Amino acid sequence: MQKTKTLKVRVKDKHAKQLNQMARSVNFVWNYINELSSRSIKERGQFLSAYDLHPYTKGAGKELGLHSQTLQCVASEYVIRRKQFKKARLNWRKSGGVRRSLGWVPVNTGAAKWKNGQVLHNGCFFSVWDSFGLSQYKFRSASFNEDARGRWYFNVVVSVETEKSAGKASVGIDLGCKESATDSNGEGVKGREYRKLEAKLGIAQRARNKRRVKAVHAKIRNRRQDTLHKYSRKLVNENAAIFVGNVSSQALTKTKMAKSVLDAGWGSLKTMLEYKCDHAGVAFEEINEVYSTQTCSCCGTIPDSSPKGRTGLRKREWTCSECGAEHHRDINAAKNILAAGHRRLAVGILVL
Repeated sequence: MQKTKTLKVRVKDKHAKQLNQMARSVNFVWNYINELSSRSIKERGQFLSAYDLHPYTKGAGKELGLHSQTLQCVASEYVIRRKQFKKARLNWRKSGGVRRSLGWVPVNTGAAKWKNGQVLHNGCFFSVWDSFGLSQYKFRSASFNEDARGRWYFNVVVSVETEKSAGKASVGIDLGCKESATDSNGEGVKGREYRKLEAKLGIAQRARNKRRVKAVHAKIRNRRQDTLHKYSRKLVNENAAIFVGNVSSQALTKTKMAKSVLDAGWGSLKTMLEYKCDHAGVAFEEINEVYSTQTCSCCGTIPDSSPKGRTGLRKREWTCSECGAEHHRDINAAKNILAAGHRRLAVGILVL
């Protein structure tokens, strides 16, 4: 079974100058299209499509140092974002200054390929740290992207052969702030990578060492991604069904818990589990976790001794006053999420 997957490899720093110039040209095209589209809406009441925008940029690729299909990709991306944000004019892409836009060079399908151990695009060879063996893949759409530290990466969509998971068990996952995730087996991810390096980050910020600040932020992000990738891969390999609580990180970011919620990385974990389960043929569902913390996973009741409200957040372990079972707060919630997921699979999931 074939699935699409995006591979990300780092481009060697010697190409940074050339890619920065290409990114400035892309910003120029974006801003030109942005002004053209907004004027068309204002003066004629007409929303220009990507097909309508192509004649205005035709032939400019050679002068700007861009592939002709890159201009088409910029126009298509602009129209998609204009519809997404429902605006007549989008933000300008800035090539300089403190708030400059990070570099981005889109590559259409077939406009890049692997040749002589390098990525060939627009007549130029780009050396990369090939950690995936790119020679065995056929490139589809791709892009060159810059991060906050000025490092460039090549992201390419490829088709890969996937294998179904051999796991036969099922697991429920409770998402939290003190521990990013706790599953019904008693395992999980502690997380809190930002908290671990918060002191070092504060020292760099007070010293106004911007380069060090960016490096610490990158280390935090890389540690979080590495931990979540390893945990999600382990779950997919060992289980045939995975159920996660439907707690909303976007809603909680508007509260006093925003710092801990963002540090937990719930959205990243859900995204990883979703596409990895899809590739491995594992059932993945988000389950309504209402009362999962208060309900006893043994007798199914909500006893008076269970943690309730904000005052109950400090209660990590409790004993059910109805059946006498002893519970860890997060493991008990994960078991209730697992039970709710089984009930949903037994009833069947409606296809809309």
